[in-house]
Amino acid sequence: MTDDIHDGQGTYDVVLLVEQALTPADARQVRSLHSEIEDQVVYHVLLPLEDAAARVEASMGTLGAGDLMAAPALTMTDVDLESLRRECEETSSADLQQTLKVIDAAGGTATGRVTSEPPVDALAALVTSVDAREAIILTRSHVVAEFFHVDWTSRARRKLGVPVLHLIEHENFDEQASGTGEGVTGL
Repeated sequence: MTDDIHDGQGTYDVVLLVEQALTPADARQVRSLHSEIEDQVVYHVLLPLEDAAARVEASMGTLGAGDLMAAPALTMTDVDLESLRRECEETSSADLQQTLKVIDAAGGTATGRVTSEPPVDALAALVTSVDAREAIILTRSHVVAEFFHVDWTSRARRKLGVPVLHLIEHENFDEQASGTGEGVTGL
């Protein structure tokens, strides 16, 4: 028995690892990749939970410069970590719901979840769990990580046994191919 993706039977499962909420243009672009597949294409979206601790660390680094700028420094006691964690969870959940909505509006079927696992590990587990045919990673451009091949896409390609496509969020195919968008060129 062959698994023909053009017979209109079964599903073609795609796992999407996204860094932030997709725009309607992002969703249309992803859908266009599968327009000729007659089986039902099902998108399984993973959105990593924004890390509250990392936000605090980044803020502290920025705020540490306050001594040089004669601004008052923020101490850890001034930071409500629980409130920040809830805010991160709410933001991630809202981004996921927005992503599912725009995929639906673009004619797709999508499920999703926010994950606190390391993104590539969560991606690998979900690819296996749903027996995905491919994975798509949508991120902002990360020049240094991509150059050293420690970005999500490079790590996923080493770990997964399915094709992995990396797209730059909020850029269409022409912008990515021509280098006129914000994405990395020549790497």
